[in-house]
Amino acid sequence: MKSSLRIALAVLGLSMSIASFDAAAWGQKGHDVTCAIAERHLNCRARRKVAEIFDGKSMVYWANWLDNASHTPEFAYTKTWHYKNIDADETFDSAILCETGDVITAINAQIEALKSGKLNHEAEAIALRMLVHLVGDLHCPMHMGHRSDLGGNRWQLQFFNNGSNLHSIWDSGIVERAHAWTFSDWADQIDRVDRRTAKALCEGSIEDWARDTWSVAKDVYDRTPVGKKVSYDEVSYWSPVVEQQLLLGGLRLAAILNEIY
Repeated sequence: MKSSLRIALAVLGLSMSIASFDAAAWGQKGHDVTCAIAERHLNCRARRKVAEIFDGKSMVYWANWLDNASHTPEFAYTKTWHYKNIDADETFDSAILCETGDVITAINAQIEALKSGKLNHEAEAIALRMLVHLVGDLHCPMHMGHRSDLGGNRWQLQFFNNGSNLHSIWDSGIVERAHAWTFSDWADQIDRVDRRTAKALCEGSIEDWARDTWSVAKDVYDRTPVGKKVSYDEVSYWSPVVEQQLLLGGLRLAAILNEIY
């Protein structure tokens, strides 16, 4: 199993070093929303294949698996796969590449591994669990955050008069304050685009989508200086962006799976 599982690494020659900070994105609800939307846009064949690979469980069931798995010895090599760090004085193209892999290389590796037809059932399920989570990470702005502040983890501010940091409020703070919805409510409310629009939103490559998220991240940093008191005005401002990013993540995850299967 281990040799089959390493196909996802070998495809891009990723090494096994790890980073040292928590890289959770969107919190559990955000990832659940992404997967719930994706499930609604799978074609019949992809829907059957996902159900077969996951032994009948849904993508939502596995949406947050990698955040926990990355903290275990078996999957510690995936810790840097959740993000791409781009410092303020770098551009998307000039940013230092993480030699242990980042969210872009990891997604591309899982796609290639799943397309290869060389994975046994267990390894295929693991690669798919990774993919459904990482596509969510790709659309969280702080996962294109600065290396110098650990993706906003060291960017201290006040969130409704409580000490917090930029990464934390984008994990779950703004999501939870924006709407008191369940993940299925979120999917019902924001997944309302027609088929033509959904197709247009899925154009481009993994790199293109990451670049778009980086653009959002730059705006987040510019509008949220260290020490800022983030409250109702900011939640109101950022809620449409959160909705946009979760919708894009779900639609694009479905597009990837439809293309694979």
